[in-house]
Amino acid sequence: MTEPVSEFKSKSGLKRIVAATGYSIEGFKSAWKSEHAFRQELIMVVIGTIIALALPVSAFQKLFLIAVLVLVLIVELINSAIEAVVDRISLERHPLSKNAKDFGSAAVMLAVMIAVAAWGLVLFNRFY
Repeated sequence: MTEPVSEFKSKSGLKRIVAATGYSIEGFKSAWKSEHAFRQELIMVVIGTIIALALPVSAFQKLFLIAVLVLVLIVELINSAIEAVVDRISLERHPLSKNAKDFGSAAVMLAVMIAVAAWGLVLFNRFY
């Protein structure tokens, strides 16, 4: 049995970087168009970044606050990818499909909890 050859795998060097960047941009566009949660979280990242940059905290703390927000976006993208693959395989309800989607959702929830805890800790330490 032969392995399918990916067009992406045949590129190397700068061509591969350019192709990967294009695929990433398409991923962002697709997530923006099709994923309501991604749009909400991206808006929160933009607002949170502006707030973090304006806060009277150290540069490291600003970076930390922004990083935990970006973590939520990363996990949301992975969750959306899992959901897309599960739906591509079959729209039929199946316990394993439900598990895969629930696991992805739980990962997003954990990322959000980490972000909330990080913001709470930094803000508490700064203002109390």
